[in-house]
Amino acid sequence: MNIKNASFVAASLLLSLTASVKADTKAATTTGISKKPNVLFIACDDMRPELGCYGKDYIHSPNIDDLAKKGMVFDRAYVQQAVCSPSRTSLITGTRPDTTKVWDLVTHFRTTLPNVTTLMQNFKDNGYFVQGMGKIFHGSLNDEASWSVPWQVPKAEVYALPEDAARVGKNENVQGEPDGTKGNNAGAEPSTYSTPGVDSNAVATTTPPATDKKGKKKKGKAGDATAGGGDEGGKYNIRGPIYECADVPDNTFTDGKVADLAVKTLQELAKKDQPFFLAVGFIKPHLPWVSPKKYWDMYDPAKIDLAPNQFLPVDAPEYAVNPQDGEFRAYKGVPPTGRVPDEVQHKLKQAYFAGISYTDAQIGRVLDELKNLGLDKNTIVILWGDHGWKLGEHSTWGKHTNVENDVNAPLIISVPNMKNAGGHSKALVEHVDIYPTLSELAGLPLPTQLEGTSFAPLLDHPDQPWKTAVFSQYPRPKGKGTDVPLMGYSMRTDRYRFTVWVARDDHSKINAIELYDHQTDPQENTNIAKKAENADLVKKLMDQWNKGWQGAKPPAKVPSSAS
Repeated sequence: MNIKNASFVAASLLLSLTASVKADTKAATTTGISKKPNVLFIACDDMRPELGCYGKDYIHSPNIDDLAKKGMVFDRAYVQQAVCSPSRTSLITGTRPDTTKVWDLVTHFRTTLPNVTTLMQNFKDNGYFVQGMGKIFHGSLNDEASWSVPWQVPKAEVYALPEDAARVGKNENVQGEPDGTKGNNAGAEPSTYSTPGVDSNAVATTTPPATDKKGKKKKGKAGDATAGGGDEGGKYNIRGPIYECADVPDNTFTDGKVADLAVKTLQELAKKDQPFFLAVGFIKPHLPWVSPKKYWDMYDPAKIDLAPNQFLPVDAPEYAVNPQDGEFRAYKGVPPTGRVPDEVQHKLKQAYFAGISYTDAQIGRVLDELKNLGLDKNTIVILWGDHGWKLGEHSTWGKHTNVENDVNAPLIISVPNMKNAGGHSKALVEHVDIYPTLSELAGLPLPTQLEGTSFAPLLDHPDQPWKTAVFSQYPRPKGKGTDVPLMGYSMRTDRYRFTVWVARDDHSKINAIELYDHQTDPQENTNIAKKAENADLVKKLMDQWNKGWQGAKPPAKVPSSAS
């Protein structure tokens, strides 16, 4: 993408801007909110929009579906990079990955943007009590300045069954017998989502790995991206079973304990006169797929359809997808390479769906308590996922790409007394838009750093003209069909996905182009960029792509949520 046209604002410029502009406060006074609203900010990990409210009636998600009936579902919401930390950082800072410089799982945004005001900070600085629990930032990359009180993550075991926990740290072959060499850890390639440009065999990091008191590198742990590997780098962490079905209580696992803590916290917040911003982060359905047996029992694996497009996109560059599935292949219970057998796929999808239903139940407990305390009458509730996930599509299992399955994520928002409660919007929106949206709805000032657009007007006018395109990106290291590190910048318009792969150090050097027509190819199975009959279309889309996100903003005059 042409940097000179300011498709992505330079970080140095961002730091020089300290002034703030006032948000349009009409939304806060005309959507049923008579005083400063509370905010319940619910994050889900690796949850693709496979929910009842998104038309997937085979999924048991009654609590999220009930939230959707009270709010607005955004069918076409897109993340800025389909991996945990870059996506969450973009949302929370309201800026894009090329501004935050967070493309990996270990870089803290304060390294590049020491003075940036996070979403939570903006609320805290404007009179809110801000508290967070569970997975909000990625792993241990917390930001103390964002909270009124220290962030909390309840401790819980990853696996409920001792025999499963005992397998963590042991190499096993496909059949589950120790072989002392590769086993299911083979094929794990964190370089596919590491800092672009680093050695493909090195740990992805821009800061020294965490060490103990003797200076030895600490062993990586799930969820700790600073501990010498991070929760995506299977090559550096020997994982346990990829799934577990145990007949145990919900609060055996972290998400159940997070829900317990959230319920208790709401009870305490209800006693305060101060408005609150409560961030509650759930880690499922992230790997490993462990959840109580009752959620598994909701699904018959034999009746679960498998992905119909289990092949790489035709005529796409080999680095467009991530067939190595390093994160996925690092767990025991799947073959180290190659196609996953159909019978295993059925079980894996059952495990993933069970994780969704388990998470839904925990969300329901929190929403029920919000209502029981009478706080729902003055609380904005937003639910979002940090990215999607491929369940066999394009022969891959994971995120880490620019394809639709990875960058399209859940986004639901409920505001008290919404006039379009239960509605859907097909407007193109981005997760970087969440920061200005929540700030506007609460009547807060907007920092000048923001690179998104408030979609508050869509709550009352969901079908109005909106963005002409949204943007995502993903890095690829040297190798896998390229001699130089690349960045793939992907533009999604109403009809097309247009992705341009450029050299990291020179965006004028185009390595490959992808073009998918969602009108005829919604699964993005065939790249048509090289077809002669599409030459004019490619040129037209390239012109639009060069204008970047700044050239895709909504019309200057749109109906406000007050009209």
